[in-house]
Amino acid sequence: MTTTLNAGIDDQLSFIGRKLVCLDVDGTLVDHDGHMSPAVREVGQSLVAAGHEIVVATGRSLGATLPIVELLGIERGYAVSSNGGVITRIEAGSNGGYTVIDRQVFDPAPALLALRHRLPGAKYAIEDSEGNFFSTERFQDPSFGVEASGVAFEELLDIHAVRLVVFSTDATAEEFGEAVEAIGLHGVTYSVGWTPWLDIAAQGVTKASGLEVVRSLTGIEVEQTVAVGDGRNDIEMLQWAWRGVAMGQAPDEVKAAADEVTARVEEDGLVAVLRSLL
Repeated sequence: MTTTLNAGIDDQLSFIGRKLVCLDVDGTLVDHDGHMSPAVREVGQSLVAAGHEIVVATGRSLGATLPIVELLGIERGYAVSSNGGVITRIEAGSNGGYTVIDRQVFDPAPALLALRHRLPGAKYAIEDSEGNFFSTERFQDPSFGVEASGVAFEELLDIHAVRLVVFSTDATAEEFGEAVEAIGLHGVTYSVGWTPWLDIAAQGVTKASGLEVVRSLTGIEVEQTVAVGDGRNDIEMLQWAWRGVAMGQAPDEVKAAADEVTARVEEDGLVAVLRSLL
């Protein structure tokens, strides 16, 4: 099920050289402790003030995306959350500051049943079509943006999901990825994180698919798109962008998908990329 997109291109947002700058959060805008450096914040705000379209594109859910949008000083624009599953129009001062214009949902039951068989010790959480979270075994994470309600595994099977998260402490990230590959999930899009962590969305839904919607709404040309990220869930985004930049700590497959590699997040690798746009 997909909500109707609000159409239209902002008449004021068109000038030569205007960029659509698409930024991952964890490991890119903020370090792995969730801290955004003053340098990143300053140059990000400078790009916003210069009229470029800065889009936070993250695996985080909306509630955990909005504080990053605020830190960057974005009062009008778009955000892509839940790995492309949720697209939001930012409108500071109206309707609470934002409007969800698209949610992509799917039936998580087949994936849940297959995963439970292969990963019996895993924990599961689902973001539903209203932005609520439901989880097993008191599974909470800051990326949810809200506190998850505890439910039995069987109850998850009946929820229309925007995002399905799976976490396991029984294996390394590599072993976890191999187990997921062996299951052969169908009808969904998924990515394995740095840890034994799996994010699942509707089939064909990625950060890139959400950003293409944003690009169409803003009217910015493909040649003016820039994306920066560090995770496996950023691969499609880096390939989609005209200029895709991987962070220095990114896995090799992420770097291979990018046009260039910058310094690590601890070294403010994003700053050099953003300054090159000013």
